[in-house]
Amino acid sequence: MSDIDVLLQETRSFPSPGAFRATARVHDSRLHDDAAMDPVNFWAREAGELTWSKPWDTVLEWTPPHAKWFQGGQLNASVNCVDRHIHGPRRNKAAIIWEGEPGDRRTYTYWDLYREVNLAANMLKTLGVVKGDRVAIYLPMIPEAVIAMLACARIGAVHTVVFGGFSPESLRDRINDCGCKVLITADGGYRRGQMLPLKRNADEALKDCPTIEQVLVVMRRRSGVGDETFAEMKDGRDHWWHHLKRQVPKYCEPEVMDAEDLLFILYTSGTTGKPKGIVHTTGGYMTGVASTTKYVFDLKEEDVYWCTADIGWITGHSYLVYGPLANGATQVVYEGAPDWPDKDRFWQICERYGVSIFYTAPTAIRAFMKWGTPYVEKHDLSQLRLLGSVGEPINPEAWMWYHKHIGQERCPIVDTWWQTETGAIMITPLPGVTATKPGSATTPFPGIKTALLDTAGHEIGVGGGLLAITHPWPSMLRTIWGDDARYVETYFSKWPGRPDLYFPGDGAKRDDDGYLWILGRVDDVLNVAGHRIGTMEVESALVDHPAVAEAAVVGKTHEIKGQAIAAFVSLRAGFTPSGSLRDELREHVAMKIGALARPDDILFSADLPKTRSGKIMRRLLRDIAEGRALGDTTTLADPSVVASLKDQYEAQES
Repeated sequence: MSDIDVLLQETRSFPSPGAFRATARVHDSRLHDDAAMDPVNFWAREAGELTWSKPWDTVLEWTPPHAKWFQGGQLNASVNCVDRHIHGPRRNKAAIIWEGEPGDRRTYTYWDLYREVNLAANMLKTLGVVKGDRVAIYLPMIPEAVIAMLACARIGAVHTVVFGGFSPESLRDRINDCGCKVLITADGGYRRGQMLPLKRNADEALKDCPTIEQVLVVMRRRSGVGDETFAEMKDGRDHWWHHLKRQVPKYCEPEVMDAEDLLFILYTSGTTGKPKGIVHTTGGYMTGVASTTKYVFDLKEEDVYWCTADIGWITGHSYLVYGPLANGATQVVYEGAPDWPDKDRFWQICERYGVSIFYTAPTAIRAFMKWGTPYVEKHDLSQLRLLGSVGEPINPEAWMWYHKHIGQERCPIVDTWWQTETGAIMITPLPGVTATKPGSATTPFPGIKTALLDTAGHEIGVGGGLLAITHPWPSMLRTIWGDDARYVETYFSKWPGRPDLYFPGDGAKRDDDGYLWILGRVDDVLNVAGHRIGTMEVESALVDHPAVAEAAVVGKTHEIKGQAIAAFVSLRAGFTPSGSLRDELREHVAMKIGALARPDDILFSADLPKTRSGKIMRRLLRDIAEGRALGDTTTLADPSVVASLKDQYEAQES
């Protein structure tokens, strides 16, 4: 029996285009079949594609819920991302094509990147960093951010990257939780024409960070007079990156790392409670991201790849730094906003550099829809051959818009499901094999085993339930920093007596073809008159209407139904809010997925409250709908959005 009602029926299907399939790395089912028969051996073969200084003795040691992969093996992540490419034809190949928001540009070949990583590694050693020390990185999207991560990996330091848009309090909490020794930051970074005051924020945070001994500062903005910027430097603690770089040796011997040595700690955004420091280790993580990058994106030597994520998120770690560089890719890195100075900036960049693989988030795709196609049509996107989606479930109509207007109906779309905790993509099409369906992440990546379970742990065939991963995988988190009990409680205790089952917190449904559809966080499931309804289905029904660009729905207490549905809707260009449109949207949802899902309340809004990674903060929308005081808003990209929504909702209710 389904634990979650399945309402939305999506029948459209798109086979892999013949021209794409003809040259794809994977064009039949053999990779899936081999991995299904022996997942451990599959991952061992994939690990063998990396450069190891010592081979492993054991592929997997699994004592649920703790896994160790490639025990006895030794390698270094920076060697795998840089050194191994400089002795062949990739030496002079572009590794990073960077564009700053003001329009400044830099290109780094693999040889350039190798030299910069060695210098940065020696800078850290000069500042007293040794293997095992934690280094905080608080930088804008500039090449030095990638270089700093690889420099840490080279000397065995554990990096923890903090998104450059986070507040001083968020930075302080992360530094203190893992006891960082050194902070790498910048004087600032550009966002929508303004300089974010990173160094000022860092100085504020460091007033209460007793473990920080040294600070390395990248100069992003020059005033034109010597080294003067709007950053204040503290004597004895703060060091300019460009000064120190001139004082260190050019070569740094890479540290030999055991496969299970820590590579990084990355904190989840902490929408509820204390942020969790997710721990990833070297051998398994590198295996997972290198393999998924190669197969999911069908990566070829000549591709120009662009993942639009910030390095402060796991997508930036896995699919902007470690995955692409381990595969010797050429990739674009962009510093600023997608709508600065105008709403065609992304398409301008795609055209300028001939981007062939484009990986972005549904929230960005819905923004592109809202802005309209003229911004797209101004640019030549003919080099694109593959599109990707990441971060949250994508509504079918947003998927169709992406397919038609960006992919020109010839580019496969890989809709990828995974998490900070999984390290790498878990559920995804393989673009040369899988027929795709709008809104479905389709099937698990080779070597990944999933199940749909009810709350008692019984398997569900077709229908809705709780998603579980049933077998360990190399890139899985190893623990939560300093709190292994929380690791066990959060991820491996959903089904008592089954510590081998990983629970990601998401609901999903399986259709008649065996495809998986992510329904969103189980905490967000609506309970309406005894029916459990996934938010994604109601939101997708709303976005299916031609007036709607984006929607978020939450439950509010109802004395008869238990919960009623409250919807927050952002309209496309050319449409204006009205009572008649509100009624039309209610009926559209009822027609699309059933009367029980008809929203009681619909509030029109120019924007929705989102975290800085683009996820809609439904917790705050529930506070608004329930008339409660607003909870923590520090992770919001724009806190004024939720305050305005609260005022609107209260006015409408009265």
